[in-house]
Amino acid sequence: MIAVLAGVTGLNAPGFLDAIHAGKIGESGGYLLISPKDEIFVAATKRELILQATARPGVNPLHDKAMAGFRGSGITVNAQGQEEISAIASVSSTGWFVVARLPTHEALSSLEKTKTSILLITPISIVVLIVALYFLLRYYFRSLIVAADQANRIANDELPLQPLPIQRADEIGFLIQAFNRLLEKLAASQTELKNLARKDVLTGLPNRLELAERMERALVRARRQHDRFAVLFLDLDGFKSLNDLQGHQAGDDVLVEVARRLTAIIREVDTAARVGGDEFVIVIGDLSNDLPQAQAAACAVAEKCIAAMQDGFESSANLGMSIGIALGDANSDIDKLMSAADNAMYLAKKTGRGRYVLD
Repeated sequence: MIAVLAGVTGLNAPGFLDAIHAGKIGESGGYLLISPKDEIFVAATKRELILQATARPGVNPLHDKAMAGFRGSGITVNAQGQEEISAIASVSSTGWFVVARLPTHEALSSLEKTKTSILLITPISIVVLIVALYFLLRYYFRSLIVAADQANRIANDELPLQPLPIQRADEIGFLIQAFNRLLEKLAASQTELKNLARKDVLTGLPNRLELAERMERALVRARRQHDRFAVLFLDLDGFKSLNDLQGHQAGDDVLVEVARRLTAIIREVDTAARVGGDEFVIVIGDLSNDLPQAQAAACAVAEKCIAAMQDGFESSANLGMSIGIALGDANSDIDKLMSAADNAMYLAKKTGRGRYVLD
């Protein structure tokens, strides 16, 4: 041995381990410098701990592990009963280790603030989101809402049956297109129903409802033009026997053919209608105001109708036609005029059939 060098270091001397003494983490956290061999705090942010003995085994589980050589981090409860987050690292060549610690309530305070902020902001965000979604969905479905409103007004007869406007080429536009196709079919069906309501299904001639309207129009023209019109009530002779012997199909075929022949006789401005069974009515308008001339014109039409029945039918039936004629003018009553023509027709049947009688 050549020499021995000895010295003394004052651990609590001014300036020694200032980084530990003055070091601070957050508001209440700090550092510990521990000698596990001596079981003392070599230095500490809290000066009252300097050179004090460390906690007894079992008080602080993480401290016990650090004394046994553990280096790392964890959450533990210190000797004062305070929960804290600690990080442990060795100090090389000394055998010591340093501990950085911070109470969990302070370490997680930002998280708590964030949590509180979220709790406050979430309801506001939900309200804003709902309002935004409401206006967004309203904008997106605006054309559908308009279409639904118009469809409802159409259903309530507030608007005519017409296609709905298509404003967008997307699923909603496709839906409205499909609805418009349904409207077109509905309109066609309504037109067909209106025609059926005013047309005889078998012959296609106007029925009683349409005949009444056309007679009203003929009366209006007679008042406006100061002329006359004629009503011819026609009934087939021998039709019942045909139905009984050859069946209803043969009878239907005859009625269709009679309707065709009557339509060919009259003018386009005149009306031929089927009012039931084998009964037909012809309305001839724009006749002369001179009674004899008007009667002659009406009788001429009746003669053509009777002559048309003399041609044979496919059923080989021998059919005739009895006709009653009534003339109307501006002062006529439609119902009385129809009744007069009907009575004249029955008189024609009683007096020999195949003829006409003028009321």
